[in-house]
Amino acid sequence: MDTSKYFLEQARWYFASSYLPKIEHCLAQLTEDDIWHRANDASNSVGNLILHLSGNVQQWIVGGVGNLPYERDRQHEFGERGGISRADLLARLKATLAKADQVLAEVDPASLLERKEIQGCDVTVMEAILRIVQHFALHTGQIMLLTKQRTGEDLKLS
Repeated sequence: MDTSKYFLEQARWYFASSYLPKIEHCLAQLTEDDIWHRANDASNSVGNLILHLSGNVQQWIVGGVGNLPYERDRQHEFGERGGISRADLLARLKATLAKADQVLAEVDPASLLERKEIQGCDVTVMEAILRIVQHFALHTGQIMLLTKQRTGEDLKLS
């Protein structure tokens, strides 16, 4: 298999088959209040992290890599204090990941070293994808930790 194609397939797999199921599992364990709980003013809630992941993927993958229109309000991602239900958060994240998957499915492997300007950063397409896969993993881990802290339970994820 071509290394470039494999890289793209793995990026798609991590979003759809690793990170999203973990986030879905965490959301199922939390109450609506838990989703928006903040330990302190300097911390984010699970809801904020989900909004942030959606906005970040929209900007970097959908807009940056895919050259498609996207919407992002970064201030809102971190400023929201509730009022968005679990179902709406999950629907927003799933819709974003579906768009990102479509973009990644259409990336020409030969274009991975092309340069892009995304969020003020000069990166290759490969760097942009790798950055967001890693960024998504970091925040998925935070969501898992916050869920454990709120529930006091083992998430029983393999």
